[in-house]
Amino acid sequence: MTCLSLAIRLAKALVYSRINVLLSPSVQATITPIISPSAAATPNKSYGRILKSSALIGGSTAVNMLFGIMRTKAMALLLGPSGVGLLGIYGSISELARSVAGLGINNSGVRQIAESIASGETERIATTVITLRRVALYSGIVGALLLIALSKRVSWVTFRDYEHVASIALLAFVALLLDISDAQRALVQGMRRISDLARMNILGAFYAAIFSIAIVYLWRERGIVPSLICVAAMSVVTSWWYARKVKVERIRITWPRAFAEASELLKFGVVVMTNVLATLSAAYIVRLFLLRTMGLKAAGLYQAAWALAGICINFILDAMGTDFYPRLTAVANDKRQCNTLVNEQIEIGFLMAGPAMLGALSFAPLAIIVFYSAKFGEAVPLLRWFCLGMFMRVLTWPIGFIFLARAERKLFFWTGVLFNAGYVALVWFGIRMFGLSGVGIAFFVLQVLHSMIIYRISHLVTGFSWSDPNRRLGFILFPLLALVFGVWYLVPPVHAAIIGTAIALPAGYYSVRTLCRLIPLNHLPREIVLEQDNVE
Repeated sequence: MTCLSLAIRLAKALVYSRINVLLSPSVQATITPIISPSAAATPNKSYGRILKSSALIGGSTAVNMLFGIMRTKAMALLLGPSGVGLLGIYGSISELARSVAGLGINNSGVRQIAESIASGETERIATTVITLRRVALYSGIVGALLLIALSKRVSWVTFRDYEHVASIALLAFVALLLDISDAQRALVQGMRRISDLARMNILGAFYAAIFSIAIVYLWRERGIVPSLICVAAMSVVTSWWYARKVKVERIRITWPRAFAEASELLKFGVVVMTNVLATLSAAYIVRLFLLRTMGLKAAGLYQAAWALAGICINFILDAMGTDFYPRLTAVANDKRQCNTLVNEQIEIGFLMAGPAMLGALSFAPLAIIVFYSAKFGEAVPLLRWFCLGMFMRVLTWPIGFIFLARAERKLFFWTGVLFNAGYVALVWFGIRMFGLSGVGIAFFVLQVLHSMIIYRISHLVTGFSWSDPNRRLGFILFPLLALVFGVWYLVPPVHAAIIGTAIALPAGYYSVRTLCRLIPLNHLPREIVLEQDNVE
């Protein structure tokens, strides 16, 4: 575990060292309120919780990015665009099977565990945990058998041949293993053991890089599926290692009680599964569109741009799902407190995602070459549209958690299904009108529509409205993003990158300075304590 300890220490050092420098007395004296004067005078404890979880999960994600760079670069060099496209399609199939097999209990499990902990009843906590594990195992087995049974049909629908039947059947093991891993992760997340989650993330990325590169190096395209299976197997081992640390009371559960607890998990879990399934199905259909109309290379370019855009923003989304969701669940019935937490999370998202997206837009061509190779150059326009859409996603995700936390099943179901159906329709038109870039344009348009509609629905459900700091940040960041995006169509790429850098650097300084004002000083660690297992 020495390498893992060093990685965790590095992740914390990268984040906290920057914050401690900015909070030195000489720097503090120069800081004046810009966005929220009251925040500087009376730091909000909630901001500290958000920043601490975001720093820990984000720091681990930064380390993951190093492993991700190694993996994506190796895959690009070993497989080329077509091989990366095949990797994306296999991944999409396994994610679909995993979604069906999981029945959404990883999300509903986090919610159930958080509610059980809030009750303080050890027996209730034990019942939830034991039931979660059993349901995950049984549903995973059923889902895996289903994919094996349908492997021939899936091969024909996807590739119009039967050459991939064996590979698709083997993906059933990926779905089963990841389903078990998700249940164990839900336990750790529901207990809010944020440091353990960070360690799990780092180990997962490490194993993914090592096994993927080694196996694909030996077997090239024939090694794609075995590498996915090995990564899933190590995910189970890693999640088990940390889930076992959670001490759960050993009790005997009667069948009626187990059935009642499983019903509670599945009631909301199936709704979540349907929503996730709609999202994964949309991604699968998009890849089929590209495969049918533009070939496997186009699917590889899409996979490259999508993965790279996700790397730029995943540390924020991971932090939201890790700590914010359980906390929001605990106060979901208090509309005022619920809306306050959502606005605070959106403000943090603004400040963290804004500079990141400005940098990504400025250096998209360089990022494609560094992460992949010059052969993926056609993915640059697609990546830039994805970056705009990802920024909008960061702002709407916290609002969407309101429906999850309040168990608004119908709203959660219909918004997910309708928006993913809309995405498929937009992509269909976008490809015909703009080619490969049309996929990115469709994603951005969808996120804009989603943000407007989800805001209106949440306002009707809880009375949610944007806070004043978020409005001011929006008036600053949206024009800057539009400027950096549009300048690429007006001046040469080198000049556009210089202009983008000149905008991104001050925006980054402004964001970091504002984040430091929002954190209570007593919530910043004086030193890096590796043994701390929970974010209080």
